[in-house]
Amino acid sequence: MNLCDVRAVKNIMEAFGLRFRKEFGQNFLTNPMIVGDIADSCTDSADESILEIGPGIGTLTRELCARYKQVLALEIDRGLIPALSYTLDEFKNVTVVNEDVMKADLDVLLAPYFEAGGVSVCANLPYYITTPILMKLLESGLPFRYITVMIQSEVADRLTAKAGSAAYGAITAMLNYYGTAQRLFTVSAGNFMPPPSVNSAVVRIKLHEQKPFVPKDEEIFRRTVRAAFEQRRKTLPNALSAGFPTLGKDACTEAVVKAGHRPDIRGERLDVSEFVALSDIIAEMISQ
Repeated sequence: MNLCDVRAVKNIMEAFGLRFRKEFGQNFLTNPMIVGDIADSCTDSADESILEIGPGIGTLTRELCARYKQVLALEIDRGLIPALSYTLDEFKNVTVVNEDVMKADLDVLLAPYFEAGGVSVCANLPYYITTPILMKLLESGLPFRYITVMIQSEVADRLTAKAGSAAYGAITAMLNYYGTAQRLFTVSAGNFMPPPSVNSAVVRIKLHEQKPFVPKDEEIFRRTVRAAFEQRRKTLPNALSAGFPTLGKDACTEAVVKAGHRPDIRGERLDVSEFVALSDIIAEMISQ
């Protein structure tokens, strides 16, 4: 079954009464080389399970099933479930669950997969909900090995940006706390059906087995990062004082200087280690 054949896809969608749903960001890959490259990139071990988010009609799912021990595919669109039963019928190592990943209890769903070995994530993420899904995965506390995502090219730029660059933002700093991101390759819009309005890119995140920088208070760390970028045109003390109103600007300025920075610095200049150090100072001030 060739799910990269446009005619085959149209026939399946017609047979099951399906249509492309923009609200779910449905754009199906039609280039078999790219599908294979994404599947190959998910992890470095065939003896591993894959959580796939948004399998569509199963184009990438089939390749994941052929390469890895088990696949758990979460599909939000109930209408695609019968089609997935058909396209994945020959594979006995796949489970399809009709559920929204943002509402799913991943701890419960993935418990048997973690008991059986390592788990990595592979997802073709809708552009409008990329950051919330990534943050749910990263903050879940689950020991994923890799998270490989196909996302809007501009978002890929942000995920892999360096501190001090225009693309660097809160999601970059938070991602660097949990792991390291690598941009693998670009996927032009013409490789999809229907073609999206922008190009995509595949990014692989390798999760830290042990975080190199650990804050004294993780929630204060998150608040520090969020505050620094919510008003990124402002100096860091001004931005922090909005995020920590009980401290005030003078205390926030003191914290920034104590962390070894000029008082007119902006948050985009700090890497994750510097954010951790700054958040530790803020946590100490709050506790006093």
